[in-house]
Amino acid sequence: MSITTPLILDDYLSYLKSIRALSEKTISEYRYDLINFIYYQILRKVYFNDKENLNKDIEDEKININKIFNKSFISDINIQDMYSYISYLDNELNDNASTRSRKISALRSFYKYLHQEIEIIDNNITEKLRNPKIQKRQPVYLTLSETEHLLDTINEEKNEFLRNRDMAIVFTFLTTGMRLSELVSVDLKDIKDDHFTIIGKGNKERTIYLTKNCIDLIDNYIMIRKNYLKDIKIDALFISTRKKRISNRAVQSTVDKYLKKAGFDTRVYSTHKLRHTAATLMYKYGNVDIRALKDVLGHESVSTTQIYTHLDNEDLKRAVNKNPLSNLKI
Repeated sequence: MSITTPLILDDYLSYLKSIRALSEKTISEYRYDLINFIYYQILRKVYFNDKENLNKDIEDEKININKIFNKSFISDINIQDMYSYISYLDNELNDNASTRSRKISALRSFYKYLHQEIEIIDNNITEKLRNPKIQKRQPVYLTLSETEHLLDTINEEKNEFLRNRDMAIVFTFLTTGMRLSELVSVDLKDIKDDHFTIIGKGNKERTIYLTKNCIDLIDNYIMIRKNYLKDIKIDALFISTRKKRISNRAVQSTVDKYLKKAGFDTRVYSTHKLRHTAATLMYKYGNVDIRALKDVLGHESVSTTQIYTHLDNEDLKRAVNKNPLSNLKI
């Protein structure tokens, strides 16, 4: 069955781009999630009467999506239909709680648009939806000594270009907490003295401050980069061996290579764990206020940042012993 985007959804996606100024990546995720929801409801309410038949092959069916998915159909979707879809995500697609929560968030945003912006529905039933309970887990990160070991491993790289580039990439991750998508998007023009100016998550401009030693590593890499490229002009700061902007996947493969060489399990540690490491080291050794850390990491809410501010057992022990009553003789 070919997937057609309903006109109502198309208008909503245009609204996200033009009015909300969301990134292409976010809009693409919304489109994917909402199309799944729409087709689920059409198959459930029009073609099949129960969710057990939703996986039937309907290649020969001619679904006129815009004729079916109209104001009347949307208004007819009730809270039971919503929870049926969420159950489908859990039991059939095996989506975890975090993924289901993200898809519910997309539904809330879409229904808010239908209710408040274009006013084609009288009630926003997504307001009644409850989020699945997400089990909070301690983020995985490298300790200070493990981080130093990883950097030593990169220094063993024989290829001069790769050694300088990869050290600059990994050290930038470890000292700034940048997202992977942010790092690969950096252009030479984005470098301003001691910081990058980038467009981050949610299509928002943000400033990434660099440490002195990080600036030195980037400067060294840029010199090697010039010799490597010769007369080729590329805007991207970090480039691949093919002399193009380095991709997300190439960075992930590069980080994995050094993690393995350093003896770390790449099923546990990854590029994103370098972001966890940066946040943890800043909080643990830099006495960084959580609100400042929120801005450094580009988080919308302090509650998101709190997962990085975990304390290990030694920290907890020290915290208890710092209580002024701990030295009181009784």
